Amino acid sequence: MLQGIVRESTSKSASKKLRRDGYLIANLYGKGQENVNAAFKTGDFIKYLRNKEHLIFPVKLGDKEFNVVVQEYQKDPITSDLVHVDLLIAQEGVKQYFYVPIKVTGTPKGLKNKGVLIYHRRRIKVKSIPENLPDFFELDISDLDVGDNVLIRDIKMPEGVECYLNPSIPVVGVIKAK
Repeated sequence: MLQGIVRESTSKSASKKLRRDGYLIANLYGKGQENVNAAFKTGDFIKYLRNKEHLIFPVKLGDKEFNVVVQEYQKDPITSDLVHVDLLIAQEGVKQYFYVPIKVTGTPKGLKNKGVLIYHRRRIKVKSIPENLPDFFELDISDLDVGDNVLIRDIKMPEGVECYLNPSIPVVGVIKAK
């Protein structure tokens, strides 16, 4: 379980001091919940996220435990270091919007025809309760040729998961190399 601390002060100087000490600034929020200002050791946070198995993961702040999902993050434009992260509290039985990642399997046949694989979207916004939320959408792209795309409507949504995006939006495709 990922351990963090609750920030008492949200001032700019306090945030800078925490960043100098190797902490990542985070905000936890949820529907009907009070916002929690927190900080995690940057290295521990990144290591934990790379090795997690599920989209929803537990964090412990002081004596409280939360199940959270990474909603948004900010990186330094020069060094690409992680600066800030927003964590959405996944509350049981409450329908919320989540961003579910895309994973592809197979090698598109269009790559042999001088094509390039393009991700139009890395994550898809869906509305669901946390119990029905998939960890990722797996797409088989082995039949894609140059000019072919996998669209939102081609993704099979699990029971209780709704996607309000336009069904004709491409997710992954193969384009002709220039």
